Amino acid sequence: MGKITEALRKAAEDRLERIDKIARIREEKALVIKKIGDSKVDPRLVTYFDPKALITEQYKILRTNILSANARRPLKTLVVTSSLHSEGKTVTALNLAMVIAQSTQKPKVLVVDADMRRGRVTKYLGVDHPMGLTEILTDKIDPSEALFHTDMENLAFIASGSVAENPAELLGSDRMRQFLADMKTQFDFILIDTPPIIAVTDPGIVGALVDGILLTIQAGRTQRGIVRRATELLDQSQSKIIGHVLTNIEYHLPEYIYRYL
Repeated sequence: MGKITEALRKAAEDRLERIDKIARIREEKALVIKKIGDSKVDPRLVTYFDPKALITEQYKILRTNILSANARRPLKTLVVTSSLHSEGKTVTALNLAMVIAQSTQKPKVLVVDADMRRGRVTKYLGVDHPMGLTEILTDKIDPSEALFHTDMENLAFIASGSVAENPAELLGSDRMRQFLADMKTQFDFILIDTPPIIAVTDPGIVGALVDGILLTIQAGRTQRGIVRRATELLDQSQSKIIGHVLTNIEYHLPEYIYRYL
């Protein structure tokens, strides 16, 4: 009889624990949904809304790979680009910046929107900040006037600013080199979002000034020949591709993984 009573007690405890776990998950999801509802930040910035989400974990893996890529000379400046428009480069850059800022060392991270034709960083962050990189490179404002923050103290942003008439020339100027040099003294890590390399030369110009380039590729859309061409263009500009990020991936998680969620 004692064994049966103990078995029933254990079963009851297990059931209560499962109910409590389900309640906690529902509460966390409710908090995330509430945060999204109250915020102007784009829901695709999952690392901002839910640091424990599965997608966030993928960005953390990317963060680890990048930060450990070169132990002797750690990467400090990184360009994120793509072959074509709408492959997810800006979302990738922002999510990556956020997980780097969330790491235990709390590094100071800067995101620069260098897509001076159709910058999207402010749109994804839900802010209105008209002054940015164009104004800095044309000496209309000081970089300190262009910096803005969300609610993450160690993460700052510089918008693209007004549409430039000559973005390639501005990005290849001595002023751009000086700007990057100044920012490197203020921040531990700098991520630069650029236009697609097939469309314009801007990524190659900026890529030659930084430690490495991440090439974003949309699964199921971007053809291998296009990726090869993008790689050729970046190689010709003396840019160093350190890796590729595949976006728009859908995959089935094995049942055993859910036991850890």
